[in-house]
Amino acid sequence: MLRRVLLSVFMVVVLGRGTALQYSSDMCNWKGSGLTHESHKKDVEQVYLRCSEGSVEWLYPTGALIINLRPNTLTSAHKHLTVCIKPLKDSKGANIYLEKTGELKLLIKDGDSNPNRVNCFGIGQGGLFIEATPQQDISRKITGFQYELISQRTLSDLHTVSDPCRPCGDTEVLLAVCISDFVVRGTIRAVTNEVEQHESIIDVSVDKLYKQKNKIFFPNKESGGWDGHIRTPLECGVKAGFGDFLFTGRMHFGEPRLGCAPRYRDFQRIYQEAKQKGLNPCEISTD
Repeated sequence: MLRRVLLSVFMVVVLGRGTALQYSSDMCNWKGSGLTHESHKKDVEQVYLRCSEGSVEWLYPTGALIINLRPNTLTSAHKHLTVCIKPLKDSKGANIYLEKTGELKLLIKDGDSNPNRVNCFGIGQGGLFIEATPQQDISRKITGFQYELISQRTLSDLHTVSDPCRPCGDTEVLLAVCISDFVVRGTIRAVTNEVEQHESIIDVSVDKLYKQKNKIFFPNKESGGWDGHIRTPLECGVKAGFGDFLFTGRMHFGEPRLGCAPRYRDFQRIYQEAKQKGLNPCEISTD
């Protein structure tokens, strides 16, 4: 069946007919229904999205979708973007593939909707091909995922997705201070392990808030500082303990993810050594 569907896709490309072209109303999110395919269950629809993040929801999936993800501004830099997709909870009814010139790589199997499973690939590696699986009853089936387009420079510097448990080198720490979505000095008050979610939630008590892109940390009137939570994979083995840390990281699918987190005294040493050599990529107070 899959070969027949793919053949229809390539015939569409050559002949220029046979698919429905769908543009989302806001160019970031798409929500459609396979019920429009009842008489043509092998139809292939093309969806075009032009944002750096958003979501796709396909209700009652039948036939197939081709999802075209592109940034608003097409420059040479867009070739170096990384695409990350994360299935919505209880997503089912279709398989999601990475497709390039007829070659398919399975990313998410029908029913495999671990809410913390993230698949990333270079934007030049192919597009997303979503094929509905045969269903006798398509009611209550929704295939969906969130997506993000990430600069490969940011991805490699912060490694919050590519290698989240690896300790950061000195250069990575300095870059993280400059390009992270949040930078704070604080302590680990507690760690809650969510085994089923394969994640640890770090309860952070913040003494110094340098920056935050979103409302992650909130004022604590009693302590005069800030409180907030940061997520990291369970496999990293983060534990509560004494000492100050410099917490950095980025927002990933709406959640703050831990990036580099050196002990604060180590950060002070790294920063001062780089400052003496004139190698700091940006400035921050270390008082």
